[in-house]
Amino acid sequence: MSHAQEHNVEAQQPEKVYSGGAPTSRAVTPGGHPVDTSQPAFPVYHRKIANPAPLGLFAFATTTYCLSLHNVGARGVSEPNFVVGLAFFYGGGAQAIAGIFEFIVGNTFGATAFLSYGAFWMAYGAFFVPSFGIAEAYAADEAMLTNGLVLWLSAWGIVTFLLLIASLRSSLALVSVFFFLDITFWLLVAADATGNETVLTAAGSFGLITAACAWYTGTASLLSPDAAYFTLPTGDLSRKD
Repeated sequence: MSHAQEHNVEAQQPEKVYSGGAPTSRAVTPGGHPVDTSQPAFPVYHRKIANPAPLGLFAFATTTYCLSLHNVGARGVSEPNFVVGLAFFYGGGAQAIAGIFEFIVGNTFGATAFLSYGAFWMAYGAFFVPSFGIAEAYAADEAMLTNGLVLWLSAWGIVTFLLLIASLRSSLALVSVFFFLDITFWLLVAADATGNETVLTAAGSFGLITAACAWYTGTASLLSPDAAYFTLPTGDLSRKD
């Protein structure tokens, strides 16, 4: 049988389809299995969207960690400008992307949290960009800038408290992130309102705890039973009465 005849025979044979009606040749990607291990390292999952939560939590944790190190005075770094790049591209950009994909997978809470804190970090970075003119607008009255930061941080303390309430049926790991983050925000409010360096150090310390909780929660999401040798407990609260 010639090549052309073989092609005609194959063309006449109906394609197998899944229940949703998608032709097999279009629904199955290389590897021929829902978990594609044809490439080395990690398996590639098909026909579903990956979990965006680890990216959002890692982005939030890393940026919070660096700013908190500044607030506790680590290694004598007195200016927080080294956080600006993270604030725009990781804490801001990557976290916003995670929030958009949380909308896609149907997680309203995750979308609200990640997009909110992504916006927070980008807004924080904007303070250090001269073209935004934020700091320059208060150049003649530094006390007014400080009072403005107090009001700004207090608004985020309220947002975080509301998210804390909304997280109470999730997991102990996630609740801990918002619990310690809310304490961090209100300590930052108190530090700016009073100018007390001890309070600022306390805020930095709680920020470090917040970052550790967020890293833990993100890692627990990465270590799924089908992709890791072990998992981390998170204290599931979704089934608690």
